Amino acid sequence: MKQWEKTVKDSIITSEALKETPGVDKKKIDAVVKKYPMRINGYYKGLIKKRGDAIWKQCMPDIQEINQRIGRKDPLLEKKYSPIDGLVHRYKDRVLLTVSDMCAVYCRFCTRKRHMGMEEEILKEKNIQKAFNYIKTHKSIRDVIISGGDPLMLDDLQVKYLLKNIRNIEHVEIIRIHSRTPCVLPQRITPELCKMLSKYSPLYFNTHFNHFQEITKESRKACDLLADSGIVLGNQSVLLAGVNDDAKVLKELYERLLTMRVRPYYLYVPDAVKGTYHFRVSIAKACSIMKKLIGNTSGLAVPHLIIDLKGGGGKTPLLPKYIIKHEGRKYVFKNFEGNKYYYADI
Repeated sequence: MKQWEKTVKDSIITSEALKETPGVDKKKIDAVVKKYPMRINGYYKGLIKKRGDAIWKQCMPDIQEINQRIGRKDPLLEKKYSPIDGLVHRYKDRVLLTVSDMCAVYCRFCTRKRHMGMEEEILKEKNIQKAFNYIKTHKSIRDVIISGGDPLMLDDLQVKYLLKNIRNIEHVEIIRIHSRTPCVLPQRITPELCKMLSKYSPLYFNTHFNHFQEITKESRKACDLLADSGIVLGNQSVLLAGVNDDAKVLKELYERLLTMRVRPYYLYVPDAVKGTYHFRVSIAKACSIMKKLIGNTSGLAVPHLIIDLKGGGGKTPLLPKYIIKHEGRKYVFKNFEGNKYYYADI
């Protein structure tokens, strides 16, 4: 058994395993876990500095998850856009393959929280073949995203099987892997894995750091291994109340990510998922945070602020308002510092 597999196997999944952890209410944990399971591996738990900090809130079950009555199980209607099991085809030129129900940590804000509690498994062989055939017959598909759960909960041979078959489809130009393992289980990123991944270029790897507290020597090593293998790294964060809904926190996170050759890509307004509403941040606050980032750090450190519209409306960018008014070709702008500038003949 490899180190990362043992780390996953030894994960905390019951309140009993948390009895020595200060501030844990076992009864509340048990009530939540009946509906939404818990998994916290030892590495990620070790990042917790105190009860209620950014790491704690992301992985420790909260009674609000089951007390809330608002939200929907599938607000983005992924099921509607799934012509076959495990494949979401919402955009004409892209498909999403959800190849695993397993994760190294069960994030409490998960957008696919509806799958928590289901039997953990990889996408069945017959459905994998159906997915390959679907992609082959839809020649508009140029971009395939491999996600889950977490696709790197599969072993190297299974990942290679997926990549090899997708890369052999002539009209597929880009393959993306979406995995949180560099953040929550960096031991999964091994030289052997990276050597195999490097054979399927162009390969893009989007990971998921939400707070600078998650950046450690282990996560740096994982990202270095990927980047040294020629894999392009991006980061998709979720804006979470009480975790990172602060411009200073995000600025430090994004600037540290750049030092690891990880480009901030998306910052999501949380989806309207049932059981996650205590993490919700308003659009107004999200835009205010972005306004504090723009101009106060390198443009490389500023992600796209995104809201994924309900009902399958798709990912839509949000920006603070900089055009105050305009008449004909005369525009009045407010810059990131709040100063007014006038431009004509634009």
